[in-house]
Amino acid sequence: MTPADSSGRLPDAFLRPGSSSFVDFLAAHAPELLPGNRSTPGTLPTTDLAPHATTIVALTFGTQDGGRGVVLAGDRRATMGNMIASREIEKVFPADEYSAVGIAGSAGIAVELVRLFQLELEHYEKIEGSLLSLDGKANRLATMIRGNLPMALQGLAVVPLFGGYDRERESGRIFSFDVTGGRYEEREHHSVGSGSVFARGALKKLWRTGLDSEGAVAVAVEALFDAADDDSATGGPDTVRKIWPVVATVTADGYRRVADDDLAAIVGRIVAERSEGSRRA
Repeated sequence: MTPADSSGRLPDAFLRPGSSSFVDFLAAHAPELLPGNRSTPGTLPTTDLAPHATTIVALTFGTQDGGRGVVLAGDRRATMGNMIASREIEKVFPADEYSAVGIAGSAGIAVELVRLFQLELEHYEKIEGSLLSLDGKANRLATMIRGNLPMALQGLAVVPLFGGYDRERESGRIFSFDVTGGRYEEREHHSVGSGSVFARGALKKLWRTGLDSEGAVAVAVEALFDAADDDSATGGPDTVRKIWPVVATVTADGYRRVADDDLAAIVGRIVAERSEGSRRA
């Protein structure tokens, strides 16, 4: 992007009226800054060189005012080939006040894409003076994922899970995506990442219509627990290092991250129940 001149004036690109999309602005004036416009040598085993984030779960729950909220949760492990690259990576982020996004796939590109998505929503709000609709947010994210397709074809795919509170419908909603930018609305619950098949099995058994916020958080943690039990790339709660999943709720009151003390209590209860079940068996 052309730097400011010696007088301190911003380049003309910053002063012309344009789109409310920051991604479109970058595409027009500095396309090399977009994650999907970078390339790597096709001969490199990129999947073994870059850390990968794994399992994310999402589910809906009932709120006290009769609406519906959504929980997003992610484990804390990142892998690089057969090695553990990180035990404390964060995979669930606030997209804005009323939505959250969880990442699976190439960790570095995924985190960069999330930051760009956050900036995209903030830019829209400043230009338009209002929040983008939840459908609009999901569509913008789908477009950004589609832009990363060249990198995905080289093994550096990003597959997020997006959830938020739709203020028009007064309900929490969940959206999944594929590497081509396909957008799919999920009902009740969903999971992505290497441990998703095991997490979905737990969600199917534990999710119910009458779940409240506390119950939904417990179900999310238990689903990650089951995923970690059978998928080596998914990290379970680490009671020795006090490393807990990242869990967040989104309701009419906005985004809220669940405190580690609350997660520690939930993990303790799950471990006690499973230990008691093993002794009975």
